[in-house]
Amino acid sequence: MRNPKILLLGPPGAGKGTQSSNLVSAFDVEHVTTGDALRSNKEMDISDLGLAYDTPGEYMDRGELVPDEVVTAIVEEALTSADGFVLDGYPRNLEQAEELESMTDLDVIASLSVSESALVDRLTGRRVCSDCGENYHVEFDQPENAGVCDDCGGELIQREDDQEDAVRNRLEVFAENTEPVIDYYSDREAFVEIDGEQSLDAVWADLEAAVEDELKR
Repeated sequence: MRNPKILLLGPPGAGKGTQSSNLVSAFDVEHVTTGDALRSNKEMDISDLGLAYDTPGEYMDRGELVPDEVVTAIVEEALTSADGFVLDGYPRNLEQAEELESMTDLDVIASLSVSESALVDRLTGRRVCSDCGENYHVEFDQPENAGVCDDCGGELIQREDDQEDAVRNRLEVFAENTEPVIDYYSDREAFVEIDGEQSLDAVWADLEAAVEDELKR
């Protein structure tokens, strides 16, 4: 069985990280995310692009937004060296989607669909250990002792970007920039929409079946 090339789409809080991990384990593929790819290639020479800085790390160290063409170059490098992958976090806009077309052929394009109200509940309820970074949720994944990390005993906090105003802003940005990407792919044979409001196991069952069906073609 060949190693599939999978694009996983969905808004913040849809569960892409969890399902990407499942795909990596089940199909022996690499997990390619823009954040990891940028961190792994901070010193990549991008001087040929004629931009303000010669490496991605210079943008990151200054807290500046890394330009689209830099992100695209790094993602292309990561995909070229991967024997099968699940791509998560790219493309974020139509321009990046068009760039991706020239990089690789996708076997499965899976979109996790979750309502805005469910996303707000999921994201605002998240709590993170201030010491070790372990994630919890006030409703779905509570620690044994309220406010205390099971792993290290650290204090659980709500990150600023998980507060409601920030969450709704992130969802607006997704709707404006990335929902058109889902529309762009929606009529492709490889596209499948999955109900992301099911249990994690049910979402995974649907996603696994979609990939396996594609590999049988």
